[in-house]
Order: sequence, then structure tokens, then C-alpha cells
Amino acid sequence: MKTHQPLTALQVVGVRYRGSKLAERDERSLDAYAAADVYGAAGVPVNVVEPRFPELRRDADPTENLGILGGEIAEAVAIGRNAGHAVLMSGGDCSHITGVIGGLQDAHGVDAKIGLIWFDAHGDFNTPKTTISGMLGGMPVAVAAGLGYANWRIGSHIVAPLPTERILMVDVRNLDPLEEQLIRATAVGIAAPAAGFPGDDLTKAVRELAEACDYLYLHIDSDILDEAYVPNHGTKEPNGPNMEQVLAAVDTVMATGKVVALAVVSVYGEGEGSETSVASGIALIRGSLAAWQKHGLPVETISPTNQMKR
Repeated sequence: MKTHQPLTALQVVGVRYRGSKLAERDERSLDAYAAADVYGAAGVPVNVVEPRFPELRRDADPTENLGILGGEIAEAVAIGRNAGHAVLMSGGDCSHITGVIGGLQDAHGVDAKIGLIWFDAHGDFNTPKTTISGMLGGMPVAVAAGLGYANWRIGSHIVAPLPTERILMVDVRNLDPLEEQLIRATAVGIAAPAAGFPGDDLTKAVRELAEACDYLYLHIDSDILDEAYVPNHGTKEPNGPNMEQVLAAVDTVMATGKVVALAVVSVYGEGEGSETSVASGIALIRGSLAAWQKHGLPVETISPTNQMKR
């Protein structure tokens, strides 16, 4: 029985925001991606949409605004998935993952078993009670899992919080102490690239998650790379993997044939070192799209029943 099919079209959801505010003097590398024809690596027709924050709805509460923008992203993701297209979110940052997950629930239904594979130097699993900095960008995975800021989650169309057993974190070499305690107290999986990256540890963890899920969302924060590749990243970290190692790990995930959404975020397009960071973002997207096309999408991606509900 055939379980995979080639990509036939790519829906790119370009996000020009840092949090809920337009990124000033930094187009989140989207213009550089377009100039480099990076999306052409998929080898299929490409539709690029850029959700916009409805300024008339802007609230004094930043988490409310993240939910509003998340809802706009979710609508763009759902349109692509309902058409059977692969969906790539580019630009933006980790706070926008809630919109991708919400869009997948919109398209596939709240009962669909969606898994998140999180490539990042950080867990972004803090809550208002565990955070040291108070930075909202360090909380979106916990929000998606229903552990805080329900307004942000619900505004992003996540009706059913993501069960922690369907979250796999890769690398996360810098976790806050209370954040790590919280992660270890849940069913979140962690695959560290200690002995070899990707290696058997990641391969086994990815395979087990894929077997438990209908669809996978692969999220890549560029700071998973060693800081030499992203010198102007706001949360760069030393002692990380190189580009070849990260792309090998991406191939491991794509080989499941269950990835329907991909994100490559937090590529800073301004400041000293931006040329290196943008080149890294281009390499991440090109390599990931090539692996995605090689391994394909799940055959049954949208149920007729759910299309009728919409």
C-alpha cells in the first residue's frame, strides 16, 4: 500500500513579524529568500502569502496579540493544507508556531494526531511560573501544550492542546533549570546530538513519534546551528551542530513521510553578521525542501469529512 506521495505544490506562509510587531529594519530575510529563489528547491509550483496583523484589533495584552496573529497564520496554513499542499512557514520566530499547529487542526480536525518535532537550541517550554526573563518567545511550545496563556493558544485556533507525548525536542542544549524540570515532568521527548548527530538516538525517537502520529510539523529555529552560522541571532549558542549535521537530521525526519508542515524561523536579516545568517537560512530551507521532495507527503492528507465541516 502506497503511503507517501510527492509534493505537488508548496504554500509558503511568510511572516514579517517579531512577535506581533512588524520587524523594523529587518524583513525577516523574506526578501533575501525571494531574491535567491530559495523556494524553487521544492521543484513544484509555489504560492507565497504573507499574513498581516489586523491593527484595528491590536490589544494592550501582548499575548492577546500573539493569538490574533496566530489566527491569521492558521488561516493561511489551513488553506494550503486543504488544497493538499506542503506548507512552509518562513521568516517570523518561534512565537508563531501556534498558528501553524492551529492551522493544521483547522485543516485536519482536532482529533488528528499531530506531532511537533522541535529543532532548537532552546526548549521554549517556559511558563509564567518558570520563566527567568519573562520573554514570551521562550514559551510557545508550553502554550501549544495548554500550559499557559489560553488566549494566545485559542486565538491561534488550537482547540485541543498538543499532548506532550507528541512533542520531540532535538538538541535544546540550553534549558533554564525550572524549564528543564517541567519538560522532564511531562512526556516530551528529548533527542540530544551527543554521540552523533543525527545518530541512532534521533532516528529511534523520530520513528517512534511518527508511528504515534498522523502528521508531523518540523520546526527549525536557526539557532540550533552553532553560533558561527548565525552570528547575529538574538539567542545564538556555542557548541552546536554544523549545517551538514542539521540537514542530515532533517532528512531523518522527512524520511517518515509524515511531515505536512515545515518552519524555518529566526533568521536575522540585519546587523553585523547578517550575510552569514541569511546564507544559513537559505541553506536550511533549500536542504529541507529537497529532503521533503525526496520523501514526500502522507497520501491521505485531508479527509473528505473534515473538508465538509469547513
